[in-house]
Amino acid sequence: MAMPVGEPAPEIASFWASSIARRWIGAGIGGLGGFIVIFLLAQLTASFHTLLLIAPFGASCVLVFALPQSPLAQPRNVIGGHLISATVGLGVFALLGAVPLSYGLGVGLAIAAMELTGTLHPPAIVVILAKASWPFLFSPVLVGALAIVIIAFVYHRGVSRRNYPYRQ
Repeated sequence: MAMPVGEPAPEIASFWASSIARRWIGAGIGGLGGFIVIFLLAQLTASFHTLLLIAPFGASCVLVFALPQSPLAQPRNVIGGHLISATVGLGVFALLGAVPLSYGLGVGLAIAAMELTGTLHPPAIVVILAKASWPFLFSPVLVGALAIVIIAFVYHRGVSRRNYPYRQ
């Protein structure tokens, strides 16, 4: 039986359909995890009138839900990276204020500190932008980082079936 011109063979069409479907499903599953974390932190922020959501948590969700096998997505890196970069940012802000040098110095020192402690994660300069004080380290930084890791652990076990924290 001759195939119509321009149509792929059934086995090729089936391969592409299943590959595309898997990609869409995987993207949806990763996106849903990020949605849950950010929605919950935003809802809790609104309900309790206390800041629990900061912009860097979106970047953390990308890593934890889309790339859970990445070293940057592991609990030690998510929690440690947020705490270290926020601590560095708070220290730089306390010494210099919110001047252009503070942002560059905060990020550079945070990267160095995270590299030395084995907690690499995207650094946050939000503490300088927010002109935050030391309690910011506990809430929203620690509370939010813990929420991301705990929700990711449960989510990957129950929904995505991906290995998190990643073990080789």
